[in-house]
Amino acid sequence: MTRVHNFSPGPAALPLPVLERARAELLDYDGRGMSVMEMSHRSPEFIDIAERAEADFRELLGIGDDYHVLFLQGGATLQFSMLPLNLAGRDSVADYVHTGSWGTKAIAAARKLCRVNIAASSEGENFSCAPPPETWRLTPGAAYVHVTGNETIGGVEYHDYPSDLGAPLAADLSSTLLSRPLEVSRFGVIYAGAQKNIGPVGLTVVVIRKDLAGGARPDTPDMLDYLAHAEAGSMMNTPPTYNWYLAGLVFAWLKEQGGLAAMAERNRRKAAKLYAAIDASNFYRCPVREADRSWMNVPFTLADASLDGRFLDAAEAAGLANLKGHRSVGGMRASLYNAVTEEAVDALMAFMGEFENAAA
Repeated sequence: MTRVHNFSPGPAALPLPVLERARAELLDYDGRGMSVMEMSHRSPEFIDIAERAEADFRELLGIGDDYHVLFLQGGATLQFSMLPLNLAGRDSVADYVHTGSWGTKAIAAARKLCRVNIAASSEGENFSCAPPPETWRLTPGAAYVHVTGNETIGGVEYHDYPSDLGAPLAADLSSTLLSRPLEVSRFGVIYAGAQKNIGPVGLTVVVIRKDLAGGARPDTPDMLDYLAHAEAGSMMNTPPTYNWYLAGLVFAWLKEQGGLAAMAERNRRKAAKLYAAIDASNFYRCPVREADRSWMNVPFTLADASLDGRFLDAAEAAGLANLKGHRSVGGMRASLYNAVTEEAVDALMAFMGEFENAAA
């Protein structure tokens, strides 16, 4: 079996040991004579899977009992609406930090449900940087402050987060959650689509401080109410059981790797070497301000854009998959999530050097 080096931004690479274990258990989980995807979500076997996954997730991030952990559906995109429905009244003001494409979508959804103040924006810099917290123009009495921790399309990332903002900090951490340690206590709400570092697409994890759950508007449907999901153990309806199981395997794998501190060192090293190779070249360029460059998504352009197609074709032939940049910005993008190995990054760098030399 030949597997490519997969730099997809999502659905993204999964750890090979996780896939191998899932394959081994696909037809018969723990001697039950059936697959996890065939089990009742109310069965003792699946309840054990779900509880173990949540416990491992809490352990990895050091999440205390003052937070709910929810395993939901609808992707991070649904959270763009669930967040204001639960934390803001129609006449409330929510502060948003605008750093790129996903921030744009979050703001548009919130504007249908509450008043939005753009506390800071890097739009004038073509979303090539992250406005530092000291420049945020916050609203006294805001319902919450929202930030997109990492813009997967533009490759702009916050590497630290403020505390004591005067309002709960809510963050879309879809592409960075579990890539390094995180001080969860700084946040009121964290949400993340699974398909980067957590598991397969179809699962969304929400971490919400318990005192913030229960404030949904009276007309909020139960399926959009954080407290209703918490009280139902994330099982108001049939959850994506197999995805939850796979996420649990990823959590266990992360613990085997040494936890999030070990993953942070690995991820820092992967990103640093690729950025260094780009910066040392006159042929490649990264458009993101150095201090705000993402560890997870590395965008770069070629000196001659007419070579983009040839670069991508040659990369595919060399076993380097999914390097095409998002259609809205073009160029290239290498996503370096937890399951992307250093070997993959080294192979990409070697290919880039060879392609540059051949194009000279």
